[in-house]
Amino acid sequence: MEYRQLGNSGLQVPVLSFGTATFGGVGDFFKAWGTTQQEEANRLVKLCMDAGVNFFDTANVYSRGVAEEILGHAIKGIRDQVILSTKATFVMGDGPNDYSSSRFHLLRQVEDSLRRLQTDYIDIYHMHGFDGNTPVEETLRTLDNLVQSGKVRYIACSNFSGWHLMKSLSVSERYGWTKYIAHQAYYSLLDREFEWELMPLGIDQKVGTIVWSPLASGRLGGKYRRNQPLPKENRVQQGGGHGPALNEEFLYTIMDALDEVAAETGKSVAQVALNWVLQRPTVANIIIGARNEEQLKQNLDAVGWNLTTEQVKKLDAASDRDAIYPYWHQRQNTQLNPLPKFY
Repeated sequence: MEYRQLGNSGLQVPVLSFGTATFGGVGDFFKAWGTTQQEEANRLVKLCMDAGVNFFDTANVYSRGVAEEILGHAIKGIRDQVILSTKATFVMGDGPNDYSSSRFHLLRQVEDSLRRLQTDYIDIYHMHGFDGNTPVEETLRTLDNLVQSGKVRYIACSNFSGWHLMKSLSVSERYGWTKYIAHQAYYSLLDREFEWELMPLGIDQKVGTIVWSPLASGRLGGKYRRNQPLPKENRVQQGGGHGPALNEEFLYTIMDALDEVAAETGKSVAQVALNWVLQRPTVANIIIGARNEEQLKQNLDAVGWNLTTEQVKKLDAASDRDAIYPYWHQRQNTQLNPLPKFY
């Protein structure tokens, strides 16, 4: 298993991590992701460990804490061998303080996550989304205190805009507080907006990228095909999807290119799509999920080999789309605004 340095830190992480949003299946949204219970979760965790994937990602909102509980049981006895990531910010109750990145909410959520995960520290603690109501200083001071206390090792963010992340980094630098070392972000061949601002920011500020949904909620897994009806038994159709409305013709153009490269490499289209993400600047890790052992084994085979430069270019061309303002204007003069180097 290949390891990469995570952002401007000394932490080395495997290029694959296992996402546990499929654990539990509580509520309609997460039920569409999966309903993995304890016995199956134990097997999936063991498969990951045997393959060198010792990085596990979860969140307090995944099945309202059930996913954390299942993961906590699954890593019992091997906690010192794993890298554990969880998140807070989103709604965990009906009260006015049951969400946000406030000191009040975060301190309670950290303790709850530690209890559910059966551990006394969290390796990477993410703000699951930006909180526009709480002062950035309050959030970052609280996170710095958690690092100083030893309950959190590193901090990261997720789903931030460019200015959200840049302001946070600036505030941390101003006061000498712990900085975000990574941004967990939505990125795939189907949705490449991350490249417009967040990727250049990550390069400039040395913020690593942990990619969630690298198969675009399963759309790049091989079940969506030209001149075929949309599959009914998938996360998107069952109400558990993310991202903008599907442009079918654009998806099929990408799938055509994926099919060509898959034939050249002898890999599945999903493995090719995952490998493409791993070739991108700032990407330190991609989160893979699986409802069962066979899906996990397939995803694990996305590493240990690399697409050629020509294959990457073919996929880039098929998935390219017009940028919105001001990015299209900036791209008119790449001498002033150099694009990230992909090859």
